[in-house]
Amino acid sequence: MFTSVVGYPRVGSQRELKFASEKYFKGEIIEAELLAVGKKLREQHVLSQKKSGIDFIPSNTFSYYDCLLDTAYLLGIVPERYKKLGLSEIDTYFAMARGYQGEKGDVKALAMKKWFNTNYHYIVPEIEDDTIISLSGSKIFDEYEEAKEIGVDTKPVLVGPYTLLALTRFTGKKTREDFFEQVVDTYKAILDGLNKRGALWLQLDEPSLVRDINEDDKAFLVKLYKEILADKGSLKILLQTYFGDIRDVYETITGLDFDGIGLDFIEGKQTASLIEKYGFPKDKILFAGLVNGKNIWKNNYAKTLETLAGLRNKGISLVLSTSCSLLHVPYTLKAEEKLSEEYKKHFAFAIEKLEELKELATLAEENNYQSSEAYKANALLFESGRNCRDEAVQKRLKEINDSDYTRLPVRSEREKIQKEELKLPTFPTTTIGSFPQTKDVKSNRSAYRKGEISEEAYKKFNKEKIERAIKWQEEIGLDVLVHGEYERNDMVEYFGESLSGYLFTEKAWVQSYGTRCLKPPIIWGDVSRKKPITVEWSVYAQSLTDKPVKGMLTGPVTIFNWSFPREDISIKESMTQIALAIRDEVLDLEANGIKIIQIDEAALREKLPLRKSDWYSEYLDFAIPAFRLVHSGVAADTQIHTHMCYSEFTDIIPAIDNMDADVITFEASRSDLLILDSLKEHNFETEVGPGVYDIHSPRVPSVDEIVAALKKMREKVSDDKLWVNPDCGLKTRGEEETKPSLINLVEAANIIRKGA
Repeated sequence: MFTSVVGYPRVGSQRELKFASEKYFKGEIIEAELLAVGKKLREQHVLSQKKSGIDFIPSNTFSYYDCLLDTAYLLGIVPERYKKLGLSEIDTYFAMARGYQGEKGDVKALAMKKWFNTNYHYIVPEIEDDTIISLSGSKIFDEYEEAKEIGVDTKPVLVGPYTLLALTRFTGKKTREDFFEQVVDTYKAILDGLNKRGALWLQLDEPSLVRDINEDDKAFLVKLYKEILADKGSLKILLQTYFGDIRDVYETITGLDFDGIGLDFIEGKQTASLIEKYGFPKDKILFAGLVNGKNIWKNNYAKTLETLAGLRNKGISLVLSTSCSLLHVPYTLKAEEKLSEEYKKHFAFAIEKLEELKELATLAEENNYQSSEAYKANALLFESGRNCRDEAVQKRLKEINDSDYTRLPVRSEREKIQKEELKLPTFPTTTIGSFPQTKDVKSNRSAYRKGEISEEAYKKFNKEKIERAIKWQEEIGLDVLVHGEYERNDMVEYFGESLSGYLFTEKAWVQSYGTRCLKPPIIWGDVSRKKPITVEWSVYAQSLTDKPVKGMLTGPVTIFNWSFPREDISIKESMTQIALAIRDEVLDLEANGIKIIQIDEAALREKLPLRKSDWYSEYLDFAIPAFRLVHSGVAADTQIHTHMCYSEFTDIIPAIDNMDADVITFEASRSDLLILDSLKEHNFETEVGPGVYDIHSPRVPSVDEIVAALKKMREKVSDDKLWVNPDCGLKTRGEEETKPSLINLVEAANIIRKGA
């Protein structure tokens, strides 16, 4: 049995690409040095897969920022405003991803959204009416030939045309139909180029096929691929899907001239039943996604081998594959020196998943694989179970009743009480929470963790930073202040460290976007709060000022979604456990005099099913109540905020309003404030702060730019409900960008107040 990997992590096991890119952005290294780091990483990646015995090794899944952006750039989909800058190719590419502000001009970055149901963010391509789509680069060819030179014949990978067009924003009057011929011709040119270079396979990623697809979409899909596949030559085409099943187009896809079809058996609820019902073509190869590319628990060999045997018994030609790209898991367990073997034996990161693929492929060829030592060891692991249950947590779950999900009095009454209590001006200004994590902040935290400084010294440093932050915010005139979160390494890991049931890693980095990497904690067992988490810092910050300082928490949905979850209990149960733990923190903050508490739910949409029919029954019906459970116990004059960023919220606005928060801040600037129309359409009741500038870009917004954004907001949001704030936290920004940006934000709010 052959094995295949859909995609591979790309930042480097020690985050080499992140650090090289950041040096390049700062002008500390030149382009050639950055490109050399990329080449070295690509070589390491393909050779590690070859060493593990993988048969179908991907190329062109490496990216300096994002693969969808790479595809758009390859096809010449570059908006005119970036071309006009006159930058080098790589700097034009980075301007699209990060924005640009310098001697050549001033442009915002393209929009950024979550990649389906993951915590990875993609850059949204833009097609203008005068865009000419054509093969404008050679990256896919270069990386194929680069691997071939070191003895690895790879399977080039490219985002497929249907998904590319589905995720692209059309900024003019033209639609995907108007660009049909150009897209077809360009993909044909790519197929021709790969044929000439001797490539055997091309993987076209089409994750959009797991979403709801109507008849028009289906007709467009068929039309696209009939044209493209007509000229594939000797090149074999693998249509790769992931993150769900393709129930709407299964018969359509199997009827087209693909040589292989990649299906997800992990998240594809109906994948097995579709094959059972409709069969699978004898002239095609099924790339069976049976090794989980998104979670870190070991594969249950018994279940996987049973599935493989069932498929083989149907006469299906098989390749064993990951369910999706391994981009979503860390590199290797070998880097985890502090994590006990008691825990590690249950996990598989990217390198370990390669080993699982090869071991499963070997076992699948054995007539009596049950007697194999590898199989026995795996079976014993699953039979022995884990010590992960907490009776006190189970008891508390059973005691929850319906009233625990309802906050009284109703929001309209609370709004009046809070306005009287807080006495904030119209268009109150605030930030989302974190301030820049400068080198001294990181060094202080690192020294404390390593035992190089005392707890007293660690806290003294942080309190000095908080004092300066509060004083500076007062000086520039912000209305609702934050303490800066200098004590926090990450908005999920920091909370997880004070919760029972969590495990933490040293170097298990996963890319979130661009140079941003996270170390998602692992939910090992039942979750509860061990001790107060944020109270000391919030109380200290509030003692320094008469202005309100927000208590800053991460909500249960985001903590769950940004962790590697358990697979032995339901999402609902795990999320509710976390909600009870954060509820304890909310009530402690309130008891200690904190009048505004922000409970961030940046990842609310992340695990939302990709099919609308499943939204409520499988997610929103328990995710929204989990958030309500967190804050339902506070008094009417305590103002509850939440924050959401870089996702598509317009179609779940009623559900968001039903969270019953008092104030919600949204990312909005990168998406050109498109969310405002939905807020108005649904008579959104919650006070709202659509972000007035993009913090994921280094550029500083002008006062005029922010004033223009606020004027646009006032057309859709009433003055008494509008807040003024950035898109997101400022942790990743430098002080040299943060300070002028916030000064401009306050000045813009004052201009709007005077003219109101």
